[in-house]
Amino acid sequence: MTIRRSQVALNPIQWTNLPPDPAVPGSTGRWRYGEPSFVADYPEVLAAVAASGFDATMMEVLDTQTLQSYAAMIERAGLRVAPGYASIGLPEDEGLEIAPGSAGWARWFNPVRRKAEESLYFGLDTVFLAPMVDYRLPRWSERAAVGYLADRDRLLRQADMLAEAGRILRAEGVRAGLHNHVGTWVETEEEIETVLAEVDPEVLGASFDLGHLAWAGIDPVAMVARHRDRVIDLHIKDHSTAVLAENRANPGPYDRVASQPFFLEPGSGDLDIPGVLAQLGDDFDGWLVIEVDQLHGDPDASARRSRGWVEQTFAA
Repeated sequence: MTIRRSQVALNPIQWTNLPPDPAVPGSTGRWRYGEPSFVADYPEVLAAVAASGFDATMMEVLDTQTLQSYAAMIERAGLRVAPGYASIGLPEDEGLEIAPGSAGWARWFNPVRRKAEESLYFGLDTVFLAPMVDYRLPRWSERAAVGYLADRDRLLRQADMLAEAGRILRAEGVRAGLHNHVGTWVETEEEIETVLAEVDPEVLGASFDLGHLAWAGIDPVAMVARHRDRVIDLHIKDHSTAVLAENRANPGPYDRVASQPFFLEPGSGDLDIPGVLAQLGDDFDGWLVIEVDQLHGDPDASARRSRGWVEQTFAA
């Protein structure tokens, strides 16, 4: 294996995606990236990333930051940035009808253009591109990871949106990779394969999330092997087979998983990560971004465990 430690980054989601407080009935989780006040705490989080041993973090410029202020913060933390995350949803999920080619259509893709701008500013030429994660969608709020309410026509509309986003990014010099995510309209193996078949590989590569593949009943080793020539980057996480099996046998809301120790640091669970990495080949030059979606415990200890796995697995 020729992957180097310099190709591995940490998404500091341990500090930013907080689970519901079990001591507070009815409490909900917190997505700190979306809180305007988080900008004041962000430097401390990045300092913790660096203290854990990582020298690269996933790019996430807050809405409350300019590119310049984010760059200065990253420099102060002594970190590099790895490819970020873009998403594109269906206007119909917002109750909108937008005609292709209209001004509204152009504005719908403005966040994608911003992600291209951010990426290029930091010298990055790839990005994870996902369908919109929307907590109001029935796959999130009712039944996750089983293709609930599957609809081929809607799936093809989502593929069209991903293709348009991919073309916008490509025109700016950034290559998008399809990022599967449980709770979205592209979560099952059939849905992922349909999107990849519908969209030109030059427009949309593959930037899979291994944990979300497994949760949706997909073999990550086989999926990466099948699309090896299309894989750009990967999100790496581990999982508990027991918790996964329970949630697949009795599917329910996405947030129900958040109350369980489901996603784990690499090397801490049952996912065949070495088998996945072996499929990438000696010429893989993309990024591996470690992402433990929902932490139960100490985020600093979690980051150190992830870094320990990196040092045991990859050459300097």
